[in-house]
Amino acid sequence: MECTAHRRRLINRMDLDDKETLILVRISGELATKARGTRNRFQRQLISNLREALAVSEIPFELRHEWGRVYIEAGSRRALEVVPRVFGIKSISEVEATVAPDLKEIVSEGERVFADRVRGRSFAVRARRAGRHSFSSGDIHNELGAALNAYGRVDLDAPDVTVRVEVRSDAAYMFSRIIPGGAGVPVGVGGRAIALISGGFDSAVAAWMMLKRGVVLDYVFCNLAGAAYERAALAVTKRVADDWSYGTRPLIHVLDFEQPIAELKRTVRESYWQVVLKRMMYRAAEMVARQTGAGAIVTGEAIGQVSSQTLDNLGAIGSCLTLPVIRPVVGFDKEEIIARSREIGTYALSEKVQEHCALSLARPVTAARTFEVDREETRMDLAALKAAVAERRTLDLRGLGALDATLPYLYTTEVPEGAVVIDTRSAREYEVWHYPGAIRREYWDLLRDFTGLDLKPTYALYCDVGLKTAQLVEKMQRAGYEAYSFKGGAAALRSSVEGVERLTQP
Repeated sequence: MECTAHRRRLINRMDLDDKETLILVRISGELATKARGTRNRFQRQLISNLREALAVSEIPFELRHEWGRVYIEAGSRRALEVVPRVFGIKSISEVEATVAPDLKEIVSEGERVFADRVRGRSFAVRARRAGRHSFSSGDIHNELGAALNAYGRVDLDAPDVTVRVEVRSDAAYMFSRIIPGGAGVPVGVGGRAIALISGGFDSAVAAWMMLKRGVVLDYVFCNLAGAAYERAALAVTKRVADDWSYGTRPLIHVLDFEQPIAELKRTVRESYWQVVLKRMMYRAAEMVARQTGAGAIVTGEAIGQVSSQTLDNLGAIGSCLTLPVIRPVVGFDKEEIIARSREIGTYALSEKVQEHCALSLARPVTAARTFEVDREETRMDLAALKAAVAERRTLDLRGLGALDATLPYLYTTEVPEGAVVIDTRSAREYEVWHYPGAIRREYWDLLRDFTGLDLKPTYALYCDVGLKTAQLVEKMQRAGYEAYSFKGGAAALRSSVEGVERLTQP
């Protein structure tokens, strides 16, 4: 795939307003290698996905397609941002002029459209044809190039401006930019799988790579660390769902892993915690896959990236499954994965997700054998794992609004252990009563700029009734802080503290 960041730079140079535009869409070359029946099926899926992408983006459009090309008359140039994210598309261009497939008209219109663009600059003319015409591509190069040579100078190697003409049987289309698409094949032609998602760089990129191969994905998230971790993982997965999953309506299955981890720590030797934890995640994903009709498990594991991801360990972990495990980034190094996450738009969100898989500081086993992991796992009661799967929450990722992904996590009814508590009320109210150890900061100062706060601690904020700090906490969470507003504000917090004090008095 050509660099998505480059595509975004091209788009950013454009003024994406609500003007109508004609977009020429080139279908991925991979579709051309398929047998005719398969290609027809893939192309029908692509058209369906394109229609959905534009509809959910609320962009008015008319679409027509032919063998190898799609033409979209869009009511907004925002379509230039949406269409390239539909897998199965090689590239797109915004058409700047359309004329009859006649050489004189092409030269006349090309001179009119591009004269000012090439004035005082170097240029090249690139033309291609499909169908029968009385002129060749070389004729277009020569005659349109000669007309524009009065305004600029020809440079076929590194031109400042490239004037492009594509001639089809019924029209000639002129444009200057080519915006790379996602390529691959349309989502929906490659079966269905369950992707284990953590919110980190690796699992998001792995999911994206499977979508590119046409696989419909649902997700399983095993929550190891509470609400803040869930919120961060949801944000990453929703970005993949919203931007790259046209043609499907992905679900995320959220499993509370508190009890399975407690059972693991109680029964399994510490050096095997990481390997058995991964196996539990695999088992959970397979249970969900069996219930949803998925045919494989997708993970973001890469050989040697962490101690549990050795060949021996991966073999022992996966031996418990009957479904295949697909690891799209298995041969990538971390820099390659991070570079891809920047291209697909998940980097900034994944960067904020803290690592929670390390259950112990003890040295983990790195060359586990299957019978050893089997032996460790038999010490566990898997009822806690089965309960976590049975009691999971299932969310429609694309149906989640921005607030839906944050509101459930804004409030707390107890101060998290070790949290920094911030009182945002007035100095007088703080002097009358404040939570033991709380620091006072002006609410408006924090709302304007809270970035001076250390990113590492957990924060609990309170105001009079909890509403103002909820607004502040939402901004902090979006910036990567683990922060909560105490529900009910200072009065509720004081009642909570005094209630504990009464219970602990002799």
